[in-house]
Amino acid sequence: MNSFITPAFLAIGMATAPVAQAGELWRATGLEQPESALFDAANNRIIVSNIVGNPGAADGNGYLSVLSLDGKTVSQHWADGMDAPKGMAISGGKLYVADITKVRVVDLASGKLVASIAVPNAVFLNDMTSDQSGKVYVTDMLADTIYRIDGDKPELFLKDAMLASPNGVFADGDRLIVASWGKGIKPDFSTAEPGGLLSVDLASKVVSPLPGAEKFADLDGVVALRNSIYATAYMTGTLYRYHAGGAPEAVAHFKPGSADIGTDGKSILYVPLMNEGEVAALKLD
Repeated sequence: MNSFITPAFLAIGMATAPVAQAGELWRATGLEQPESALFDAANNRIIVSNIVGNPGAADGNGYLSVLSLDGKTVSQHWADGMDAPKGMAISGGKLYVADITKVRVVDLASGKLVASIAVPNAVFLNDMTSDQSGKVYVTDMLADTIYRIDGDKPELFLKDAMLASPNGVFADGDRLIVASWGKGIKPDFSTAEPGGLLSVDLASKVVSPLPGAEKFADLDGVVALRNSIYATAYMTGTLYRYHAGGAPEAVAHFKPGSADIGTDGKSILYVPLMNEGEVAALKLD
């Protein structure tokens, strides 16, 4: 597992690409492999997960930071005691954090780690989201699987090859929007077949590719905002926008490493730049 992941991320970090400028409000620096940036509306802040090392290693190095809404560091080590934290979701006053094969539970008020939920058969838990009822979902990128957590009980929600290495996930009404990395992941994390955007019906669990957004990039983070879907492609650093019935459009370019994006739900995206140790805030048109 570790030998599979480490060379890929080292290789990606050496690539170069244009850096986005248009619409950029600020950049927070000094982070350590920031993988996810989650807007905490109740507390007017941004929570950032820091991997600090091999994304698949249970090394105890990972932690969470807190940023103000203008990109200042409020707390570098707000929550410690993790391995390689990635995607996050908020439900019932608690923060849920994907951490390889566990989901960490953090008290939002204090930043204290209050529980670790072991997910049976998990391989590489990645992104998280919560639905309108408070249930939490987490993708397992290397197992074509999505798990659901209700309180502190994990269960298999969906295992389907159509998920094609599901990375990003975002609850959007009665569906999950999934950003897939693609099929046939190689040692350098490129794919035999690129990923795309999918919809998963919460009731029927039917997986449907979004028309026009099939198999176009190795996708990482995803959010829905203002009748559009935004997704990052980690390998190229591209931020895409998709409208129903159209084709994905590149709206910003970063260096490779753009990961699990967050949003304030109004007009701002928060883009973690893993290889730069930064989070960028973008104002949408």
